[in-house]
Amino acid sequence: MEPAGGSRASAGHPAGVNDAGANLRDMSEITNSQPQEASTIPTDTNLRLVTGYDGSPPAIRALDAATALLRGRHGSVEVIYVAHVPSVDMMSADALVEVEKDFDEIERDLRASAAEQLGDSGLTWNFHRRQGNITAELIAAAVGIIADHPGDTGVIVVGSSSHVSHRVLGSVAVGLARHCPVPLVIVP
Repeated sequence: MEPAGGSRASAGHPAGVNDAGANLRDMSEITNSQPQEASTIPTDTNLRLVTGYDGSPPAIRALDAATALLRGRHGSVEVIYVAHVPSVDMMSADALVEVEKDFDEIERDLRASAAEQLGDSGLTWNFHRRQGNITAELIAAAVGIIADHPGDTGVIVVGSSSHVSHRVLGSVAVGLARHCPVPLVIVP
């Protein structure tokens, strides 16, 4: 029985978060070699692709993959830039003001870069800036966007890091794989 409001948790996911396992194909089928025909991608639900974006090569690949996954479907690409300052406690108020100005400039540049990359795709997309821990903010953005669109399927799409240190210390993709309550696509 569904609770009031029509939203229920499924497969260990919070209320409002759909299990997209049956609706998503192996991402390698979409990103490798030939473009997929729109008719081969299930269209039984709107898709909200929450895509981490910082302008890096892995983020560019993730946005390309999100674009390919959404093509021929209803939904949107939600481009998320998370401004992150790891040691805010040790910064003066003046330094924080300067960092905030830098974040504003970075946001403008990333928004323009995402707009150029998405170009004439014809897809609906939105750009969001958040601040804090990158993994936690991507999860919070996904859960919030899915809650705003009940019945839609939400997926986080990120690129895998190629930094050697991330293999030892962990990366955003690894953190998401460990803690993500929504379906996750990690693009190689």
